[in-house]
Formats: sequence, C-alpha cells, structure tokens
Amino acid sequence: MSNLSIWLKPIWLLSLGTTAGLAILIVLWGILYLVNRRAAIAVGNSVREGILLPVTYTLAALGFLALLATPTMDPSELVNSLKRLTDVGQVEITETIPANTPDYPIEISFRPDELQEYSFDSDQDLAINVEKGKGYIEPVLQIEGNQLYQWSPGSSLPRGFEDEVDTLYFTNETDLPSKMTAIITSDVAMPEVHYLPLAALSVIGLYLGYLLITLLAPKAAIIASATSKEAISQPLFLLLILIGIAALVLYVYVPYNTFGEDVKMLKTSGMATIKVLAIIFALWTASVSVADEIEGRTALTVLSKPVSRRQFILGKFLGIVWPILLMFLILGTVFLLTVSYKVVYDARESAKTTPIWNDCFIEVVRIIPGLILAFYEAVVMAAISVAISTRLAMLPNLIICGSIYVLGHLGPLIVKSSAGEIVFVKFIGRLISIVLPVLDHYEIEGAIAGASSVPSEYLLLALLYSLLYCAAAMLLALLFFEDRDLA
Repeated sequence: MSNLSIWLKPIWLLSLGTTAGLAILIVLWGILYLVNRRAAIAVGNSVREGILLPVTYTLAALGFLALLATPTMDPSELVNSLKRLTDVGQVEITETIPANTPDYPIEISFRPDELQEYSFDSDQDLAINVEKGKGYIEPVLQIEGNQLYQWSPGSSLPRGFEDEVDTLYFTNETDLPSKMTAIITSDVAMPEVHYLPLAALSVIGLYLGYLLITLLAPKAAIIASATSKEAISQPLFLLLILIGIAALVLYVYVPYNTFGEDVKMLKTSGMATIKVLAIIFALWTASVSVADEIEGRTALTVLSKPVSRRQFILGKFLGIVWPILLMFLILGTVFLLTVSYKVVYDARESAKTTPIWNDCFIEVVRIIPGLILAFYEAVVMAAISVAISTRLAMLPNLIICGSIYVLGHLGPLIVKSSAGEIVFVKFIGRLISIVLPVLDHYEIEGAIAGASSVPSEYLLLALLYSLLYCAAAMLLALLFFEDRDLA
C-alpha cells in the first residue's frame, strides 16, 4: 500500500487539478443558467452532442480516481501549500537606510522553511535582525559593504532565520546612507501544487475553446461534431486505444538493459507509440471522411445545403482533431500512470532504495510537454492528410503522408550530416525542411536523455509553427477542393 501511494500520488495531484477545472466549469454554467437560460441550454447541448461528452467522461473518471485514492494520501500538506500559494514567490526590495540609524524597519514577510534563496546587497555595513534593540549585538545577519550576501540551500552560509518573519530591522552605524537591495525567493512546502491551477486552466481552456469555435463557426462545428462522433464510433478507434494501452503497460515490464535508464526508454517508447497510433488514426479518418465521401457523393449532399466548401473542409479537419485529442487524453493518462509506476518498479527490481513520490512526479511532469508536442505533430499530419484526401483516395494518401512523415524527420538530419556538405544534397535537405513540416521540432529525445524539461516558450513557438503549417495545409486543401467536380 505504501508503494501504491508513492506512484499514484502524482496522478492523484493532477486529477485534483482537472477535477477542480470541471467544478469551476459547472459553477460557470450554473451562473449562465441563472443569467441566460437559453444560452445555458445551448451550451449543454453542445457538450452532450459533441466530442466534449467523452472528454467529460474521461475527466470524470480521473476525478473518481482522485476520490478513491484520497484515503491513501495525506491531504493536509496539500491544503496548507494551496493556502500559501499567494504568499510565496520572489520579492525584490530596494531601500535607503539613513546614516547612524538603528532598527530601520522594512516589511518583508516569509517563512524560513519556505526559503529557496535570498540575497542582500549594500554599499555600507549593515546588521539585520528580526526584532528591535539588537543592532550589532548577535545580529541575525551581518552584511559587509559592497559584498553580496547570497544564501541558497547548497551554500556554506547559514540560513540565519529560524522563525516566521514579517519585518526586518536594519542597523546602519556608518556616517553615510546605505542603499540596500534585498531579493527573497520562497516557495510552498509542496511545490508540486503549482501544477494544480495549470491542470484546471487547461480543462477550462479546452471547453471554452471548443465552445468558442462552435460560436464563431457554427456550420463547420456541426460538420466537425458529426465527423468526430462517426470517427470514435468506428472499431478502429477502440482497437487503437486498446493496442496503445496494452503496449504502454507492456513497456513497464520489458527489460531494456540500459543500466538504470529504463525509465527514459519507457518515456521514449511510450510517446512514439501514442504519436504513431494517433497519426494512423488521423490518416485513416481523413481518407474515410473526406475522400470516400467525395467519391460516394455524400459530400455533394452536404454541400447542397447552405454549407460552403470552406466550411466543409474546416469542419472535416476539426472533426479529425477532436478524436485525436480524446485519444491523447486517454492514452496520455495511462502513459503517466505507467511512467510513475516504472520509477518504483525499477527501484524494486534493482534492489535500490524505494523512491519518494516526488521522484515519480518529476518524471511524470517532464513527459507532459512531450505529449503536447506529439499532439501538435499528429494535428499537422492530419491537416496534410485532409489536403491530400480532397484529390486522392486512401492508399495514395497513406503512401504520401508516410513519405512526408519520414522526410519530415530526415530533412534536418540530411542538412547536418556529412553528406550535407555536398551542394546538391544540402539543397535537397533545405528544400525538404522548407516545403515539408520539420517534424524534428516535435521530438524531445534530447530532453529525455538529459533529464531536463521542455521550456514553455518552446511549446508556444511549436504551437505557432503548427498553426501556421495547418493554415497553409487548409489553404491548399481549399484550392484542391474548390474546383473539384463532385457530381
């Protein structure tokens, strides 16, 4: 049971965040119902009739998991850390301490056990105390002029502060005023709680984004809803989900023989599996919902109604993206569970010290950006497949998209390799990198190998790149489809 609480706690924390997001959405819907009942009913219908319904079921299952796991956890530290979230962070204060002044008060509030780092810089000698009347008699800290005093947990300097502080008293006994700069960085006892608001905001953003698309493009949203429901009702979707779950669980017990690096191999294999399954589903769905409908003249029936060709293509693309998102949500949750469990499993199999839950949490949060990037890549491939499906059937679509997938990963390697010194090869490599998507942008094997995290700035740049490429692919799809004879 103790090992269960270790590897399950990271997922428990993230599940609490997603559950909080759902709770906030329910409250917002209740407020909307009181203000505008008709709009609230329309929002409810959008959730029930679209892809948000299975997404809600998945998130509700996570909430149920969090509820079941709560008795095995100690929520007191979590609650205390959440209460302190607004009281921690980095504080920078610059003050001028008058000459020959004892006990000059400056309001600075922090707890010693929450200190991550602090520094004091002054151009004159100063004595720092937490109560009046001490001066240079046993000061908590003594700062020498023009010498930075900087403490961190790994430094040889004493922390100095033992009790909670709300005011510091500075004593300047020199004949000159002292310009003092203090930088104090603190964090809660459980820093992992910072991810709870992120998880909640992600859930809220997902629902609001879906509803915004429904509001701005209602006809395309109707086509997207029908396409997504048809896609997830196909046996292939369930088959790929089951294959993904079985593979992710199997990877835990595969002996990689990497001398203690099995977790890294699991993360690489798991992300590749989820991404490939999502891309296969995207290519197949694009061929069935676009190419087959054009060949079967179903598209002609849809376009005979007040629906433009642009709305048709955009709706089909969104109708493919939503099931991909659902697939990532389901398989991603299983993946996070297996990675967390793998940390404990490897320690037990290698007769190492049992890890703490924080070790599992670190491994889990490091792969979330990788899942986001893999989702971007699957969406880009879906956009390309939709564009090709407007003119070609399933088999040519699969062959072309498979070639684009391979070349998209090889393009940068060709440019960087020794063969890239050949002018023609270098030109081909650059041409591939310009025309085709550079899929290497979505790989984080380097971050996994170096046990480092992907910065949020990189995720934003990758999102911008993906949006631009999807827009270009949709423009190409519209050009192909605009003069396509459907009769």
